[in-house]
Amino acid sequence: MKHALSLIASITLLAGTLAVAAPAFAKQDKDAWKAAKPDGKPESCINLRQIRESRVRDDQTIDFYMNGGKVYRSTLPYSCPQLGFEKRFSYKTSLSQLCSTDIITVLTSPGISTGASCGLGQFQPVTGAGK
Repeated sequence: MKHALSLIASITLLAGTLAVAAPAFAKQDKDAWKAAKPDGKPESCINLRQIRESRVRDDQTIDFYMNGGKVYRSTLPYSCPQLGFEKRFSYKTSLSQLCSTDIITVLTSPGISTGASCGLGQFQPVTGAGK
């Protein structure tokens, strides 16, 4: 019984240590995208079929991770309310490309309610965007 209590105390202490260390690591990783550097000329459009995932960074910045490892950053010309908080958006296009002239709409919680609609910016290739 004494051994079991000692083990529980050790696990609790370890869990407390991890909980304290995790936020510092998460904060560092969360802000890594800010260090990205331009890597080539901005493009007006990117191929929809090549987009592997997108990551909303804040109310004005979206990184598009492409098949093959390239990353494009779209910096919206104006802040898009709630985009950075919700981190979800939709778009409609009749083309096979997503272009800087297209409009995104923030998807809000709960469910799939819609929020602000905002224009995209040019797609700047970047390196060092992190995950």
